[in-house]
Amino acid sequence: MFTTAGAAGLFLVGAQQAQAATVTAQSGDTVSELANEYGVSIDSIEQANNINTDSHLIFAGQDYNIPDGTTTTTQSAQAAQDAQAQQQASAAQAQQAAQTQQAATASTTQQASTQQATVAATSGSTYDQFIAAGGTAELWNAIVMPESGGNANAVSPNGYHGLGQTKESWGYGSVATQTAGLLNYATSRYGSVSGAVAFRQSHNWW
Repeated sequence: MFTTAGAAGLFLVGAQQAQAATVTAQSGDTVSELANEYGVSIDSIEQANNINTDSHLIFAGQDYNIPDGTTTTTQSAQAAQDAQAQQQASAAQAQQAAQTQQAATASTTQQASTQQATVAATSGSTYDQFIAAGGTAELWNAIVMPESGGNANAVSPNGYHGLGQTKESWGYGSVATQTAGLLNYATSRYGSVSGAVAFRQSHNWW
């Protein structure tokens, strides 16, 4: 059996209750018995007392230090805390990755919508493009159709070009460019689209 030196001879149960102590080995005692009685590991006793880990021998009458068993418990708690922190970090990284993916998806969707809007503005019938560029049905029916038949590439024998049959540079541009030119010409020369329409209807030219 073991005897303890000083007042450190309390026998406590479990690794969490073990306290540091110094014991005097008796004949027949083993490191394993020490470890069981004080609730600590064999390795901790051997390390604390420089006991040969191959033979595990202790000697009767010699004092041995019993390490505080709470060291192991503290290490275990720390390991659990580290594992929890790692899990939290992994969850945060996963959440950040998901948010980044959502942002990228939203950006892609927005780009696709913009592209679709651009395609819509430059495709479809000439009339659709004309209206999308700010033209009116009145201007189309009263001037564009009589002048060019709605053909943006129409060229007259006299060299007039485009929807509104003009020799100005805008008559050679896109439907949007020609529409802007038509509107500007109508308002600058006749004061308004309605004024241009009235003149065209009464003179058959504009």
